[in-house]
Amino acid sequence: MAATGAEKSQNSAENSALAVRLAREITGDVFFDEFNRGRYATDASFYQMMPLGVVVPRTMDEALRTLAIAGDAGRIVTPRGGGTSQCGQTVNEGIVVDFSKHLNRVLSLDVENRTCVVEPGIVLDDLNRQLKKHGLWFPVDVSTASRATIGGMAGNNSCGGRSLRYGTMRDNTLSMDAALADGTLLHFGEVPRDLARVNSPDSGLALFRDMLDLGKREAAEIAERFPQVQRRVGGYNLDALVPRNAANNMAHLLVGSEGTLAFTTQVELKLWPIIRNKVLGVCHFGNFYEAMDAAQHLVKLRPIAVELVDRTMIALGREIAMFQPIISTAVRGNPDAVLIVEFAEEDQAENQRRLKQLGELMADLGFGWDKPQRKWGGVVEITEPALQTGIADFRAAGLNVMMSMKQEGKPVSFVEDCAVPLPHLADYTERLNGIFEKHGTRGTMYAHASEGCLHVRPVLNLKLEKDVKAMRAIAEETFEMVREYKGSHSGEHGDGLVRSEFHEAMFGSRIAADFREVKHRFDPDNVLNPGKIVDPPKMDDRSLFRYPPDYRIGELKTALDWSAYPGAGGGFQGAVEMCNNNGACRKLEGGVMCPSYRATRNEKDVTRGRANTLRLAISGQLGPNALASDEMMDTLKLCVSCKACRHECPTGVDMAKMKIEVLAARAATHGLSLRDRLVGYLPRYAGLAARLAPLANWRNGNPSLRKLLEKFAGISAQRALPAFRRDVFRTDAEAFGPESGREVVLFADTFNRAYERENLDAALRVLVEGGYRVHIPKPADHARPLCCGRTFLSAGLVDQARAELDRLVATYAPFAARGVPIVGLEPSCLLTLRDELLSLRSDNDAKSIGMHALLFEEFLVREAEAGRLRLPLGSMPAKALVHGHCHQKSFGAFKPVEKALRLVPDLNVEIIESSCCGMAGAFGYGADTYEASMQMAELSLLPAVRGADQATLIVADGTSCRHQIKDGSGRSALHVARVLAMSLDRAKSNSPLSSHAKEPIHG
Repeated sequence: MAATGAEKSQNSAENSALAVRLAREITGDVFFDEFNRGRYATDASFYQMMPLGVVVPRTMDEALRTLAIAGDAGRIVTPRGGGTSQCGQTVNEGIVVDFSKHLNRVLSLDVENRTCVVEPGIVLDDLNRQLKKHGLWFPVDVSTASRATIGGMAGNNSCGGRSLRYGTMRDNTLSMDAALADGTLLHFGEVPRDLARVNSPDSGLALFRDMLDLGKREAAEIAERFPQVQRRVGGYNLDALVPRNAANNMAHLLVGSEGTLAFTTQVELKLWPIIRNKVLGVCHFGNFYEAMDAAQHLVKLRPIAVELVDRTMIALGREIAMFQPIISTAVRGNPDAVLIVEFAEEDQAENQRRLKQLGELMADLGFGWDKPQRKWGGVVEITEPALQTGIADFRAAGLNVMMSMKQEGKPVSFVEDCAVPLPHLADYTERLNGIFEKHGTRGTMYAHASEGCLHVRPVLNLKLEKDVKAMRAIAEETFEMVREYKGSHSGEHGDGLVRSEFHEAMFGSRIAADFREVKHRFDPDNVLNPGKIVDPPKMDDRSLFRYPPDYRIGELKTALDWSAYPGAGGGFQGAVEMCNNNGACRKLEGGVMCPSYRATRNEKDVTRGRANTLRLAISGQLGPNALASDEMMDTLKLCVSCKACRHECPTGVDMAKMKIEVLAARAATHGLSLRDRLVGYLPRYAGLAARLAPLANWRNGNPSLRKLLEKFAGISAQRALPAFRRDVFRTDAEAFGPESGREVVLFADTFNRAYERENLDAALRVLVEGGYRVHIPKPADHARPLCCGRTFLSAGLVDQARAELDRLVATYAPFAARGVPIVGLEPSCLLTLRDELLSLRSDNDAKSIGMHALLFEEFLVREAEAGRLRLPLGSMPAKALVHGHCHQKSFGAFKPVEKALRLVPDLNVEIIESSCCGMAGAFGYGADTYEASMQMAELSLLPAVRGADQATLIVADGTSCRHQIKDGSGRSALHVARVLAMSLDRAKSNSPLSSHAKEPIHG
């Protein structure tokens, strides 16, 4: 029955009072606004439930205080870690408590006994980084290790790829401390069945006694109805209560309970020695059934994992830049499936022996490279650690690789991780494919073949009622088949909203009643994450879907080309909806994505949070005109347009490009700020500013002008702006070098031309001395110098950017038409020709320019590898510390930087493992973003630079990067072109290296 107006008003007043009280008593973040609530309304499932509010407590006491305050107000509470659940475990309509930002410490570590105690918000990878120096790790190695929290893993009873050896989360959890819904704090650990000498309050002892009695009473039923497979994580772990031993571990009842029984405060874990040696055998199969049938035989060699990758995943991986080289090396031909078999014994000789046995076993099973399709196959041995890591990363990204399909239908998780005994695996998968075909779809399969638990996702469009009906039919038929094989309908990812409905069919009515009894005994008022495991809604209740029946997106006028995707706005809708909340953007180390999240740890500032907000905005769920709203700008404020998500997000969410659309909508609705105009129109006034350089630079030396510009233009008074100079880079001639030399166009970008001409001088000299015919063509319209339009894009001025690129295309097209490389120094400018240009123009001239656009180092390395580069480089017995520009990394163009520097004899090249420098064009100059900019730089870049001695060369290709390094460390960084020019000088002179490092080099 719908609420009346009076009831709604009362609820609103009560909610406001609750928000005020929480904000008053909690020092952490308290969110009750639509935008922040929306960011917590989804997890990695297809569900969406708008929470009443969100609390991000700073301490565990604040988390418990939140539980108490919510209880006083009669509101439900849902604990949340990384928010990566596949089944809707971490979405609900009450108060969401986010443990991941602050409650993430290692509380104690016992190296000798190999145990540790942690707070529930610690991320698995972060924990293992801290354990590594002690030779230990926590081996429940889930594919989401870069963002999965220990609390969430305990809630779902996570398994990981190596559970064949190490077991599940339950097997590695020694104890847990947790609060009941009424605030009672209890220690859940091993207890004797008579509860003698258990240190617990009377209420705790009574609870434990009731649970042990239930286990004794239901022992026979549990033995009969619980699946006898290791990967059974459905329902409550009542088997932990059965009287088998002298003691029972009460924590194992909490593991897998999905936050429905108690509020975890700390977890004690069992640790293992780190894996030191391993080898992989990639077993190829021409027939999928044969691969599944072989799994039961391969495990007899006692590997620690046997992981499946099917032909669909291989094909999708070949389309993802970061995985292409891995697949080309590890995969031979076009197999229907591969099984990745991992051996990791302490003795590497033993690993090699088993790898040899693997090849022999495959032959004994009748497989060979020369056999017909059904028995075609063999083993590719992988012993190189770097390639092993790449394969592991590809396998770990499997769920999201599957989701990278650019179409309305996506692989949907609901029968995802059923587990069956290995002898039945081949028949199960064959029958499962038959079910999919019967309902007009197909499925993707991969993952844990060693334990009969495959990640299976049929392709469906859950915006369509017919596909929702097909989903339900597939679920019912699949679960019936799983029961027939005495398997588990929930083998890894838990129950949540997807599978809880089917517990009674799976376990029987008596066990289902036991589940309800456990829930009521722990949480009689149903406060903790209701609707999961017991008393769930229907799994196909579309009102709980991310795309409910009334989900609509009106036609959008977009500025860029999104035609590779479906949906409104010429495909903009489909691009936004590519985010499936997998949370890979929440990783804290490795790669670049997402630098702002690494600095703030806020859901608002991560790619996933931004994509969710965009989806809610364009679908009208955040009110009218949300796309151009102040709240949307705040959502994107810390996005530095690094483009890392374009490369590192497994589903290819390109937030930098999406931000341009938002900025364009904002500019069209609200106009431009003074700062937008100063930044956007820089290429138009740079020439005038150069002629008036002393006046243009006056602000830098005048504190009053700095403060004035901060007040009226939002440019931080703490920053010195790049200094204009009168001797800008300009040439009278349009070609340099020998007429017979191989042709190349040098793109003189605005930043290097106006501020750091030394880089262009050095690049021109290097190319000419290398024997190239270097063209620097004048614009076809004979007006100001060429520009890529990037500054205009950063202000949302898409039409002006298009006009700049039109001039550039008109000038460069004749060169591209005859195959001449177009070489640039500034990554953000040159790579615009490979990215945004093609989103603004789809003609052949634009495509040709994009194909021929190369960064300076890419060109030199290509020439060197082809044997065409002839540079008389001199020895430089020094060290170069190198920071990569985000766009170089996004386009796979950073490795050539390292290779180009290694052309210099005796130069020791070391890479800084850094994310974004934090300057990011105009971002670091903003008064409102200066602090975030410095936080990003301080994560790894600036400490590494400060730690370098003065003789070390600091190398950075990006204009912004060099300025950030100078501002934050006082050190001057060099473009690679200048380092190579210095090396040319060393070949001709014995002058000290330091003199070249200090003085500009002119070509």
